[in-house]
Amino acid sequence: MDPVSIAFLAVGGVGVGVLLLALLGGEIGHLGHPDADGPFSLPAIAAFVGGVGFGGAAASALLPPLPGAVTVLVCLLVGVVVALPLAAGAVKLASGLRDMNTSPTLSSGDLLGTQGVVVSAVPAGGFGEVRLSVHGQQLKYAARSEVPLPAGTPVYVVDTPSPTSVEVVSTAPEPSGGPTP
Repeated sequence: MDPVSIAFLAVGGVGVGVLLLALLGGEIGHLGHPDADGPFSLPAIAAFVGGVGFGGAAASALLPPLPGAVTVLVCLLVGVVVALPLAAGAVKLASGLRDMNTSPTLSSGDLLGTQGVVVSAVPAGGFGEVRLSVHGQQLKYAARSEVPLPAGTPVYVVDTPSPTSVEVVSTAPEPSGGPTP
C-alpha cells in the first residue's frame, strides 16, 4: 500500500474516532459546544474529516500512477467531493434526532377520563385490576370501585389516588328490569 493511501486512511480513522467520541462521550465530557448546530457541529466535522480520508484513500487506490503532488491533490479533491454530502447528511441526521417529537411523561392527570376494561374482578371497596388505553398504549393499574365489578366490565377512571392505582366506575348500560305487569 502506498504512503498516500495510508495517510488518507489515517485521516479517515481520525474522523471515525472523533465521531465515536462525540456519540459515546459527547454529553458526558461536553465534547464540542452543546448548542453547536449546522456545518460546524461535531458530527458534521467528524463526517467531513472521515469522508476526506476514506474518499481520498479510495481515489489513491483507484488512480493510475501520477506524480506525487498531483496524486495528493486529486485524492484530496475526491475526498472533499465525497465528504460534503456525508457532512450534510450528518447535519440532517443530528438535527432530526435532536428535534424528534417525544411523548411527555405520563402523569396521573392523563389517566382521568380514560376508558378501559376490568381484567381482575374489583370487589366493593377492595382492589382489582383494569387495563387502560393511554396514548395508544395498553397499561394495567390496580383499581378500586364503590360497587363490585366483574372481569370484562367496561370502566371509566374518575380518580387517581396513587401513581399505581385508579378509581373507576362502570360504563356498562344498566340492565333493564323487563316489562312490568
